[in-house]
Amino acid sequence: MVKENSALVILSGGQDSTTCLFLAKKKFTNIEAITFDYGQRHRRELDCAKKLAELTGIKHKLVTIESLSQLTDNAMMSDKEIKLNEANGLPTTFVPGRNLIFVTFAAAYAYERQIPNLILGVSQVDYSGYPDCRRETIESLQQTISLGMEFPFKIHTPLVDKNKYQTVMLAQEVGALDYMQFTHTCYKGQFPPCGECPACQLRAKGFAQASLADPLLN
Repeated sequence: MVKENSALVILSGGQDSTTCLFLAKKKFTNIEAITFDYGQRHRRELDCAKKLAELTGIKHKLVTIESLSQLTDNAMMSDKEIKLNEANGLPTTFVPGRNLIFVTFAAAYAYERQIPNLILGVSQVDYSGYPDCRRETIESLQQTISLGMEFPFKIHTPLVDKNKYQTVMLAQEVGALDYMQFTHTCYKGQFPPCGECPACQLRAKGFAQASLADPLLN
């Protein structure tokens, strides 16, 4: 039987997915979280995801996708320079198919538990130009996994049209702001964060525009 009021949050351990976790807690009765270890450079986020799940009392599943590192060479999975790739106009931090893979794996996990709602913290406003963060991509993926598994999946992307300022304000509204001290954003995996990579700059911009201190830095 489909558990209509249950949801699975794809929790990276970052700012956006943490905001989504708290949104899910307000909207759904039963919440679980799933995190993917794909050999990312900023592996600190895995510990953050585990900590956040513990603090919020959410059942948490860590899944390893070792094969992804064998398929692509990018700055998220190596010490390659973080910059714009002139060949395709995308940042070198782009991991081809990452969100497609994450959602498909999450759907397989959710299918076994009859969880129809998948929650993903992508944004097509303040982002680095990743094509798998766009609304059209997610809508197409929702149709594909629903057809492919014959299950009524709904992919929720509550941040898709929000910039970082709006996301920070939303985090404050849903009670997630204090928990931002346990998140990780820096692409370089540094703590304290480098403050220079695109992820750090976007995060700083959002908190500055909201006139709020980032709990991670205090």
